[in-house]
Amino acid sequence: MKRPQHLQAGATLIEILITLIILMFGLLGLVGVSSRSHMAELESLQRTRALELVQDMASRINANRKAAACYSDGAVGLQLGTDASTVPDCPADVVATNPQKTQAKNDLDAWDKLLKGADMRNDTQNVGALINAVGCVMQTAEDADTVYLIAVAWQGLVKTAAPTLSDGSAFPCGSATTFGANTQHRVVTTKVHIGNLSGGVAP
Repeated sequence: MKRPQHLQAGATLIEILITLIILMFGLLGLVGVSSRSHMAELESLQRTRALELVQDMASRINANRKAAACYSDGAVGLQLGTDASTVPDCPADVVATNPQKTQAKNDLDAWDKLLKGADMRNDTQNVGALINAVGCVMQTAEDADTVYLIAVAWQGLVKTAAPTLSDGSAFPCGSATTFGANTQHRVVTTKVHIGNLSGGVAP
């Protein structure tokens, strides 16, 4: 005995509805995967840019080693980029020539602009910056050398473990107020070693 046609039509509509629901969930899954992939790509691009900025400052210090202390404002430490308005003059007690000190200030001013994205512009706006980029140069000592720790910090897109120092304290370059939360605080670093050699000011 044949089934009534209206029952067959009803079954077909249910099958179509189930197929549409499955397709909808599949599309939602693809959107989620695409979104996560895009976020990961942006995170990677930001980290690459931060590494470029760290190496840029390391090269500047290495090229002007006699005035290295100017780059960290002596033992005070220096922070540029987001929320920084001025670049300080080189401390008077730094043993270097005036041209070397001037070069250091020019380097810091250029680095501050790079941190703020000034190397890429759209009309009148800087568009090349990391999110809330902060650059720091801190003076420490290891053995007989003076060491300059260069750091670039920025705000990540997703939350991860917050960066810390070896004693477990929060990494000092930037803050939770700058990045929204410490778990969005990203940072890359490098060091420049300056040997403490005797002698006068280089010409």
